[in-house]
Order: sequence, then C-alpha cells, then structure tokens
Amino acid sequence: MKKKELLLAVIFLISISIKPAAQSTKTTKLSRPSVPERVINIDFSNTSGALNTFFKECVGAGRANEGLRADWQQQLAYVKKECGFRYIRMHGLLTDDMAVYKEDKNGHPEYNFMYVDVLFDFLQSIGMKPFVEWGFMPSSLASGPQTIFWWRGNVTPPRDYAKWAGLIRAFTQHFTERYGVEEVKTWYFEVWNEPNLSPGFWSGTQQDYFKLYKYTAEAVKSVNKAYRVGGPGTAGAAWEPELIEYCHKNNVPIDFVSTHAYGVKQGFLDEFGNSGTVLDKNPMSVSGDVLQSRKEIAGSAIPQLELHYTEWSASYTPADPVHDSYHEAAYVLQKLKQVGNAANSMSYWVFTDIFEEAGPRFTPFHGGFGMLTIQGINKPVFYAYQYLNRLGNIELANTDTASWACRDAAGNIQVLAWDFTNTHPGDSVNNQVYYIRDVPSASKGKLKIHIAHVADGMYAVEVYKTGYRSNDAYSTYLSMGKPAQLSKLQVDQIKKQNDGSPVSREVITIKNGVPFSKELDMRENDVYFLNLIKL
Repeated sequence: MKKKELLLAVIFLISISIKPAAQSTKTTKLSRPSVPERVINIDFSNTSGALNTFFKECVGAGRANEGLRADWQQQLAYVKKECGFRYIRMHGLLTDDMAVYKEDKNGHPEYNFMYVDVLFDFLQSIGMKPFVEWGFMPSSLASGPQTIFWWRGNVTPPRDYAKWAGLIRAFTQHFTERYGVEEVKTWYFEVWNEPNLSPGFWSGTQQDYFKLYKYTAEAVKSVNKAYRVGGPGTAGAAWEPELIEYCHKNNVPIDFVSTHAYGVKQGFLDEFGNSGTVLDKNPMSVSGDVLQSRKEIAGSAIPQLELHYTEWSASYTPADPVHDSYHEAAYVLQKLKQVGNAANSMSYWVFTDIFEEAGPRFTPFHGGFGMLTIQGINKPVFYAYQYLNRLGNIELANTDTASWACRDAAGNIQVLAWDFTNTHPGDSVNNQVYYIRDVPSASKGKLKIHIAHVADGMYAVEVYKTGYRSNDAYSTYLSMGKPAQLSKLQVDQIKKQNDGSPVSREVITIKNGVPFSKELDMRENDVYFLNLIKL
C-alpha cells in the first residue's frame, strides 16, 4: 500500500506542476502582438485617367563618346526595350573627343558632325530621341584651360560668342537636314550642365551663363522657332526663378526649365568619387525640390513652362554603394510617387556603369550610377523601372501612397507596390560604409491586395519581387567574397540568380463577382509587381 500511495502522490505533484506552465503558455499566446497588415483596395471599374509616364520620358548617360562603344549601345537597346525610355541625355556632345569643331590657320570655324551622326543614328534606330545638352566647350573655342573629369570637358565660356552661336546654329541646321523638321521639333535642347557649380562645371558667373544661354537659345530658334530650348540644368534646383526672370525681361526664348536633385545631405559634385555621403532622412528629399520647382514656375511670369529634372538619383557621387543596393529600387519608386504630376520628366542618372567621369573603373560593383554594371548585370533599380514600364496605360483609383494600380485595354491588371524604409543609421556612418555590408531586411508584416469588380474568367497570376536577396545582384556578389574581377562564369551566375523571373505563377478562376485577393509577405524595401493576365 505504501508504494501505491507514494506513486499517487508523485502523479499529483507532477499534475499540479504542469498546470501553471500550460496557463503560462496560454497567456503568452494571448499577449502576442498581431502581425501588421497593409491593405490596398482597388476597384477595376474606378479609374483615375491615363497613367502619367513621366518616369520613363528620359534617362541619363555619362558622355557622348561612350555612346560609340558597342557594349554601351547593346545595353541601351536592352534598357530601352525593357524600361521604355523615350529620350536620353548625356554630357560631352561638343568636347574634343567628339571632334565637332576646330579652326583653320586663318581662324575660320570648321565643323564635323560624323561622330555625332553615328551616335544619333543609333538612337534613332532603337526608337530613342536625344535630350541634347549643349556642352562642353571645344578647346579651339574655349577662353581658358579649366576642365572637369578624367575626359577633360572644358568648362570655360567661349572666347567668341558669335562663333559659339555659329556652331550651335550649324549643328541645329544639320540635325534638321538629317532627321527632318518634324522629328527635331520633338527634341529638347538644354544649355550647359550645372553652371551654378563654379568653377566645377562653369568657370564663369551667373551673368556669363545667362549670356551663353541667350546666344544658344537664339541660335537654335534661328533655325526653327518651334524647336524647344531651356535650362539652366543646375544642381540643387538653383537659378530657376532667376533664369525665367532674365528671359522674360530680355525677351529671350525659353520653353522649359531643367535642374537636378540628389538624395544625400551634403555637396553636389564629387568628380573622382572620393566623398563620403549620407542618405538624407528627410522623407521629402528630392521630391520636395521637384514640388518647389513647380511652385516657382507657377508663380513666375511664364507659368506654363515644362519642368524637366534632367538628373536625379539617391546620390550624386559615382562611388556610392546605395546605387548598387536593393534599397535603391524602393527609394526610386517612393520619390517618383511623391513627385506626382509636378514634373514632365525625371531622368534617372544613369542607365549604365559604362561611365568614365572618374576614369575607367576597376571593380564590377563600385557604387556606380548605372542601372546595369559594366558587364551588363541588372541592379535592383533596373527592375523598378522595368516594373513601371509594365504598368497598363489606365491608372486605377488608389489611396495607397506606395503603389500604382493599372489596367490595360485587354483587361489585364497590374499592381506595383513597395515599402521604402530608410534604414541608414544617420550622420555617424557614411553610405560608403553602410551599403557595402550585407544588410538584411526586417519584416513589415502582410501586404493584402483586394481588387473588386474583376471580370469573370481565367487569369494567370504572376508575382515578381525585388528586395533583399531577391533580384539583388550585389548580395550575390558579396556571397562570392567580393572578387575584384569577375570571371565569365561568375557573371553568368550572378545574372542567372537575378534574372527577374517571377517568384510565383498560378492560374485562377474568378466567377460570380468574387473580388480578387492576394496576400504577400512584405519586408523593408521590398518591391512587388503583381500581374493578372486575362486568359
């Protein structure tokens, strides 16, 4: 009996010791925080008009002479096909490596258009147009020796403004003869680049620039008054009201305002990629400048002027790893969404790392401006623009501030949604230290997409994603140990692992008016593209 009593006592003690633990577990479950949810509600029948495609009107490139390279041309044709850009803007159209100007022994001008013809003929062949930047100064016409960049673009005013105007007039007339009046009417002619950064891009004063602008604009208009000319192409949204006022008071032609903005907190020029940068924590960096520019134009004496941001990106230096990071894709989409209808174009600087302002680069991922590396590897920001290009032409009404929803004539539906979270630690750490690391993304909960009034039928549903280790070529490169040079096999491997394929595909049937719903796991700086294809 004693043994039995002892056994019962042990069982009783065990049972009472278990109950509190079970109760504790139950309490923990009750207190667990709910998963955050972000819901995007769309109605297929509720449209807000034609999609504004300002985001793909123009893209940048380094300099004109690079456009004579076969790999540059191959990459541009690819980016044009996938991202849909209409115009391209670049420096150095008039520099000595394009062989456009010299003078004979008597000081008479001689013009040569052959190199530019090769470049512009190629642009025409792939359906792109030049956003012509008139610059820099041919050395035979320059008033001084000051240059910028490894390729020595001369930044001095012309020693003879009449000869400068003659060069511009001859070039514009040549374009007219070669491509036709109606085609050249669709181009833009921008006077110089960032003249407010003196002595960097312009050794003269603001008044010297206004004089250059006057001679240039009048030379273009002397060929055809319908040709579009503008400026000042400044850094940091500067000189816009001043140029408008100057043109208005002096009856100088101006058809558009152009300027630039970058999303880091200090400086505007880093010629050789040596500066440290910090991504601005201001949630309206870049986009705030655009909205202010539009406000300044609206309040000016010429309020109908177009506004073109002919350079923009997260950072102004060609050695900033934020350009290579998955963060850049979400950053770009966030800024474009904030801009709304304020700008006629936002030209991302630039489409390729074939870019030699600081000289030829020696490593495959060096923080270059490009959407593609020198070897043609797609960076995350490339996919942001590819997704934008895949949106349908009709925008659907949408109150979510980090997404676009569209449809097309065939009844297909597209939703582009993202999270932008500025995870940069702040002023104590440069981009050049932070973004070269492996930077995992934290969960932001669930993204739920609901679309009402979708027509009954069968649909293929494709989901594409860009984010941490998803179409994130730099992370793949990091996992290889950051080799200074990539073998052909390594390049192929990075491309294969980041080729933009859908992360999921399925076929569904919608019937009886039941809304379409999709739930996705959202992490910091994820970008999703949802494509419903009517079968």
